[in-house]
Amino acid sequence: MPLSSVARYWHTLRYLKPIQLYGRLWFRYYKPRTDLSLPPPIRPLSGSWVIPACREPSLTAPENFLFLGKEGHLSGIGWDGPQREKLWRYNQHYFDDLNAKNGKERSGWHRDLLLSWVKENSPALGSGWEPYPTSLRIVNWVKWALAGNELPQPCFGSLAVQARWLEKRLEFHLLGNHLFANAKALIFAGCFFSGAEADRWLKRGVGIIQTQLPEQILSDGGHFERSTMYHALALEDVLDLHNLLLAFPDSLEGLFVDGRMTKGFAHQLRNTIPGMIHWLDAMRHPDGEISLFNDAAFGIAPDCNELFDYAARLGFNITRNRQTGLTELAESGYFRLEKGPACVLFDAAPVGPDYLPGHAHADTLSLEMSLFGQRIFVNSGTSEYGTGQERLRQRSTAAHNTVEVDGENSSEVWSGFRVARRAKPFNVVTQLNGDGLLVSACHDGYCRLPGKVATKRVVTLTDQQLTLEDSLDGGFESAVARFYCHPSLHAEHIGDGAVSLSLREGRTVLLAFEGAANIRVVGSTWHPRFGVSEKNQCIIVDIAHNRLISKLNWGSS
Repeated sequence: MPLSSVARYWHTLRYLKPIQLYGRLWFRYYKPRTDLSLPPPIRPLSGSWVIPACREPSLTAPENFLFLGKEGHLSGIGWDGPQREKLWRYNQHYFDDLNAKNGKERSGWHRDLLLSWVKENSPALGSGWEPYPTSLRIVNWVKWALAGNELPQPCFGSLAVQARWLEKRLEFHLLGNHLFANAKALIFAGCFFSGAEADRWLKRGVGIIQTQLPEQILSDGGHFERSTMYHALALEDVLDLHNLLLAFPDSLEGLFVDGRMTKGFAHQLRNTIPGMIHWLDAMRHPDGEISLFNDAAFGIAPDCNELFDYAARLGFNITRNRQTGLTELAESGYFRLEKGPACVLFDAAPVGPDYLPGHAHADTLSLEMSLFGQRIFVNSGTSEYGTGQERLRQRSTAAHNTVEVDGENSSEVWSGFRVARRAKPFNVVTQLNGDGLLVSACHDGYCRLPGKVATKRVVTLTDQQLTLEDSLDGGFESAVARFYCHPSLHAEHIGDGAVSLSLREGRTVLLAFEGAANIRVVGSTWHPRFGVSEKNQCIIVDIAHNRLISKLNWGSS
């Protein structure tokens, strides 16, 4: 193995927790037996179940699925056919459509699919029995039943078998959102059923969430993986758990986990939700959808308004409080600047928790922007997982609105979900600057290069102008700033160090540069959803020396 590969592995593995290392060995070699005994009795519903957040339907006809932009019919693909990639097959086993919009209209299709799944998926075999899809499926089946639908009789026994299997296959080697989903499923199964076995699942799940919640949800309300998409999924998870405990208010009575009464768990959930709502609201654009930092795409989590409506049905107050125009999500490392018709979202965040950077992109000091309610600058998004070249490209620095030095990534993203050396932000400063808002930050991601380059970006927003000042301290051969335009824009290089941007409704704004050696507008692609590639334009600016000032002015528009 080349020395460079050894170093990359070292810089990747040295951050992992011991449980991730020995947990991987345990998970690989421990082969538990399936328990096919009769299911526990059903727990009576003693509270009320609130309608949860709904996704868009993924069933387009009986047994016909639409996932990740690709269709497939059960008769041709089956439940685990190789004609589709693994993530597509995972989606088959989630059963999200049970609780999607207008689901009552498809209840007959749903019953047929439930019976088909039980018949065709033998316990512990195939993709559908891996812990993550098992977790999501358990929750979706229980939610469907709590909504007043009648589970086919074979599904009750299958649910119990799935919960028993999951209890033995918890993903401590992965941690993060996977372990959270595992624990959530055990809680759902533990509340749905009753008796000693169900109480064991319930205690196991509650114990994990009680430990993971303060670690995974930061003090500013953000999810610790710094992905807007995974934050939205985490908010849905916590809302669902709160909803479940309202439906079964007596389920935690008399249960103890590590000497603590589990009844305090309900208060822990309730106290976490408002901060998560505030964070998600701050990280969305004026069009209502999430920004695309790190692994993020539309259509995987319920949209923001669905989640906020769900929270309101559960009694939470949904308010917006941005009196100064500057929202600091300091622990997450994100900042929202809002002034006049402009909204800028700025990334001065670490790549994620040291031991779990799998959904990180090399996007440090990137930004997204909306103007007059229209997205202007967009990161390139996420259209696929896996280990292919397109996945690597989408995670690269060159796919984001930031500065790339010597053709290298600011953080060493590699394979599908790995990161070796990581950029660390520092010297983060915010201030109200006269009539404007200012955020500045540096990162050390290029200090590993021979020239030991430290990168700084200063973002200043006024009622009529956005100014970016990028400076590089150290030696380098090339430095490039990129501005990815939303597909609705048209960019044209008009000379004299400027680019004209044509917006909707006939508006035109000017992006001018000082310190540019070369400016060009090239064709590119934007990926707002999995399986989607939309044509757009990218403005590429070669930095002449060590400083570039970019000014977007809309004062005369």
